[in-house]
Amino acid sequence: MPESRIHDVAIRGIACAVPRRRETEKDLAAVFGEKDARRLVRGTTVQERRLDRSLCCSDLCQASASELIRSLNWDPRSIKHLVFVTQSSDYLLPATACVLQDRLGLDPDCSAFDVNLGCSGYTYGLWLAGRIVEPGQRALLLVGDTPYQIAPEDRSALPLFGAAGAATALESTKDSGTPPLAFFLGTDGSGYRNIFIPAGHCRTPHSIATLERTMCPDGIVRSQEDLYMNGPEVFAFSLNQVPPLVDRTLNLAGWTIDQCDDFVFHQANGFMLQHLSEKIGIPATKVPKSIELFGNTSSASIPLTMVTERRSEMLNQSRKFVLAGFGVGWSWAGAAIHLDPIVVPELIEMESAEPI
Repeated sequence: MPESRIHDVAIRGIACAVPRRRETEKDLAAVFGEKDARRLVRGTTVQERRLDRSLCCSDLCQASASELIRSLNWDPRSIKHLVFVTQSSDYLLPATACVLQDRLGLDPDCSAFDVNLGCSGYTYGLWLAGRIVEPGQRALLLVGDTPYQIAPEDRSALPLFGAAGAATALESTKDSGTPPLAFFLGTDGSGYRNIFIPAGHCRTPHSIATLERTMCPDGIVRSQEDLYMNGPEVFAFSLNQVPPLVDRTLNLAGWTIDQCDDFVFHQANGFMLQHLSEKIGIPATKVPKSIELFGNTSSASIPLTMVTERRSEMLNQSRKFVLAGFGVGWSWAGAAIHLDPIVVPELIEMESAEPI
């Protein structure tokens, strides 16, 4: 597992956007019946999710980035790098980052590229964006997903996932006292089939056959172009990989659990978060959760939790965070970040987009 320290780069602000439209237990009851809907909500702890098929991930990230740039009083043309982490790109090509560079009014003298990562995407993205910032430069990290490739009666996934987008602003700093950003990163591609969309791309191209929904061995009707998730394997992987990831990230930063203010995990599942905090020995008060009101929002779940659950603290206090992203791939990454007060706009709730 590689470790990395990034010096002389500071996080200046974080902003998040979600669709205003909510889906609740009532929407699940229309699909699965009231009894099963109640059971599914208890099993996931997700009370509601934000979903709106008229909004792409790029729309949510653009709204987050625009508000963050405005709140920081940055000239958009001063931003020299745009990293967009998503598994919900607008097009097969070009990279959505190129489209966002234009929509945000960034200078053409700017690198812009997509990164195809999900659950670990925010912590990987922070590492990558921090690495490419040169002295005197600024960067934007945009992350998020819109989880619409789910079979309409898939009780293993439909009640769990929501949509969100987030923007994080990074800047090089000449202040030698800026705490370094510390990272541990890892991958085990042998588990790639456990969170998987088997068809619709180059390996197995889209066809009438790949769109046909049939009964699968797990008892769920889905197509090859719908998301498949092996819940028990995801749970086992998380309990196996996340505790040592947190331990190594703390050691790299030179912190103890008591010295860290908050541990922000990818919001995979409410019960999983509880098991992880108990296994690692972290007090529940130090593990903020957003999954109950937003569901699993993939790479946006960590910044969304920070904005919705720790906004006041980030605005007014110096604060130490350990972040842990883990899942699809298998892929995982931990980050130890020491934030002085930063800019954190209020959560943006987006109305439905007009048809194009």
